[in-house]
Amino acid sequence: MKVLHCVHFDDFKNYQTARIRDRFLVADLVKANEINCAYTHYDRIIAGVAHPVTENVSLGNYDNLKSDFFLERREIGIINVAGNGKVTADGKTYNLGKLDCLYIGKGTKSVSFSSDDAGTPAVFYILSCPAHATHPTTLMTNAEAVKVTLGDSSTANHRTINKYIHLEGIKSCQLVMGLTILQPGSVWNTMPPHVHDRRMEAYFYFDIPFGQRVFHLMGEQVESRHILVDNYGVVISPPWSMHSGAGTCNYSFIWGMGGENLDYTDMDAIRIEDIR
Repeated sequence: MKVLHCVHFDDFKNYQTARIRDRFLVADLVKANEINCAYTHYDRIIAGVAHPVTENVSLGNYDNLKSDFFLERREIGIINVAGNGKVTADGKTYNLGKLDCLYIGKGTKSVSFSSDDAGTPAVFYILSCPAHATHPTTLMTNAEAVKVTLGDSSTANHRTINKYIHLEGIKSCQLVMGLTILQPGSVWNTMPPHVHDRRMEAYFYFDIPFGQRVFHLMGEQVESRHILVDNYGVVISPPWSMHSGAGTCNYSFIWGMGGENLDYTDMDAIRIEDIR
C-alpha cells in the first residue's frame, strides 16, 4: 500500500511535476480481481479501488494499520462507478448499480466484493478514515441521493452534485462523500474553487474517455499548480490547497473528506480573480 506523507505548502512551492505527481496522485489502482489502496497521513484517509472481474475479492488487513481487521477502528464509504456488483459485509449482501453508495461502519469484520457480469465488471471506489463511533451499514442508491445543480453552460461548469454521506444524509463518524457529474459541454469542476482548512479532500476522477485528461488544479491560490489525471486517478488535496479542475471533455468525480466536521458547506471560497 502506497503511503503519502504530509507536505508543507512552503516546500510545495519548490516541487517539479514528477514530485507533485508522486506526493499527491494515486494511479493504476484498477487491476482485475484485486483491491489496491493508498494510505495518506492527511487525516489518515485510505483511498482505493476493488475491481472484481472473475473472482470475489475481500478487503484484507494491512500491517501498518496495527489492527486485527481493516474496519476495527475505521469506517468506509464505497461507490460503484461501473457495472453492477455486490458488496457483502459480515454476511449481508448489498446490490450496487452504477453510482450507488454503501457506507459500512466501524467494527465490521468481513467485507467482500463481486461483479454480476465479468463482461461488464464493477469498479468500487473505497474511501476510509478512522472512526471513534459506530454507525449502521447503509445503502443509498443514486436515485435517493440529494442532488444540487450548479453552474451554467455559458461558463462551462454546469454540473450536478450528488450527496451521499454527509450531515443530513448517511450518518458517519467523520467521513463525507458524494460525486459530481459534469454535463456535456461543461469541463470545469469546483470553479470558483475553495479550500477546507479543517478537512482534507480526495478526488477520484472517472468516466474520462480514452485519450482525454483532466487538469486538476491545486496549491495555494497565489501559487497554483496542476496535475494531469487519467481515468480512475485519485488526487489527494491537503487542507491548505485549493481544488478545482478542467477537462478536455466532460467527466465525473467522487469527492470525499475527513477531518474536523461533517458540514458540507464548511469551505473558504476563493475568487477567480485572486488565483495566480
